[in-house]
Amino acid sequence: MQKKVVEVSTIIAQLKEHLNDKIDVITITANGEPTLYPYLDELIDEINKIKNSTQTLILTNSATLVDEKVFNSLLKLDQVKLSLDAISQSVFKRIDRPHVGIEIKDIVQKVIDFSKAFKGKLFIEILFVHGLNDTEDEIKKLNEVLLKLDVARIDLGTIDRPPAYPVSGLSYKELHDASLLFESFLPIHIASRVHAEPNNSNYSDEEILNTLDKRPLTIDDINLLFDEKSKIRLEKLISSSKIVTKKVGNLEFFILNENEKRKRTK
Repeated sequence: MQKKVVEVSTIIAQLKEHLNDKIDVITITANGEPTLYPYLDELIDEINKIKNSTQTLILTNSATLVDEKVFNSLLKLDQVKLSLDAISQSVFKRIDRPHVGIEIKDIVQKVIDFSKAFKGKLFIEILFVHGLNDTEDEIKKLNEVLLKLDVARIDLGTIDRPPAYPVSGLSYKELHDASLLFESFLPIHIASRVHAEPNNSNYSDEEILNTLDKRPLTIDDINLLFDEKSKIRLEKLISSSKIVTKKVGNLEFFILNENEKRKRTK
């Protein structure tokens, strides 16, 4: 339950300070589900007033599409990315761990309805988890639903950072094999860092710590994001034990030491 909610006026004021011609997309996201923001409809309206040619995008788990107000609010955006990880209720419960009473059949129907009503670019994201939704049967069910949608792209991804509970992801080859089970004309895209272009930005110590607090990074992520001076700062933070590494599968992540300690005490 949110105890403190940022006002729309505050968000818009900060957005105006950074909005310029170099920004292609304004992404509405959150440390959680962004459609739960109580003033979402007002926020979208206010962003649309100032965005000019900049596109708007939201990343959502799709569950709140069953709420008519949320459904209609998202229709005002230029781009929407919906998660759809499973079609079977049993698989949905194991992957997404929904609140009691949330039924995947209701969400699926609203995703189909939204696809027909939305005039912008619609993206679907499927997170594959080893042994859960990567079976031929579940992929067949996903395929049947995807064929009913009008989408710009379907992103296939997997777990590539420390998960909230003990599950494992798929290898790139396994993702590729899964992609071959979908209809060939569906706009399938395998999400991969291989084709990512370097950003090489300068991060202060505080920015490095804040970034890793929100999202564990691999050395590949670091090489894409950080410039050389930032990498030196990272090494110093590792030497001072503020940052540690954690092995997940065949990947090693940089995380905050305090976060790792907190997980061990739970």
